[in-house]
Amino acid sequence: MSQDPEFRRELISIIPNLRAFAASLSGSFDRADDLVQETLVKAWDKQHTFQPGTNLKAWLFTILRNEFYTQMRKKGREVQDVDGIHAMQLAGHPEQHGHLDLQDFRRALDRLPDDQREALILIGASGFSYEEAAEICKCAVGTIKSRVSRARTRISELLGIEGDGEYGPDSISSQIIGVAPAA
Repeated sequence: MSQDPEFRRELISIIPNLRAFAASLSGSFDRADDLVQETLVKAWDKQHTFQPGTNLKAWLFTILRNEFYTQMRKKGREVQDVDGIHAMQLAGHPEQHGHLDLQDFRRALDRLPDDQREALILIGASGFSYEEAAEICKCAVGTIKSRVSRARTRISELLGIEGDGEYGPDSISSQIIGVAPAA
């Protein structure tokens, strides 16, 4: 803290000029008072950088103007969201649950017989039709359908899934992110 009473006296004497300038920039006396306060805090904190004998008023006006434009840039990047609607759209299902679900699924998939795992990956993950998968595996379409059905049943057993709603977002997460939970 400076013990320079001259700096303090000059600073106080310029406050009305700062308020008038801030009001002309911001168009609001409340915002002007906030700008002046921020300017005074910065000036007091940085008074060691002020060169005695130079124009204190010009120095303070520069600080105020810079603060005003800094706030305007920040405000330009902010999204007005009084009702919280935008924030709700940004919410997402917590990723840690998905990672854990995927780890469990991979372990269960690794425990399937090779032919069932291959059929399930071709149909479920790669998006092939049953006919295309049968051609790839050089077997009948019915065989592929049977392998996929047995694989799905075994995965459900290994994961302890009794119904469709046990995987994916739970009802609370679904309400938060605005999607319907799995049926």
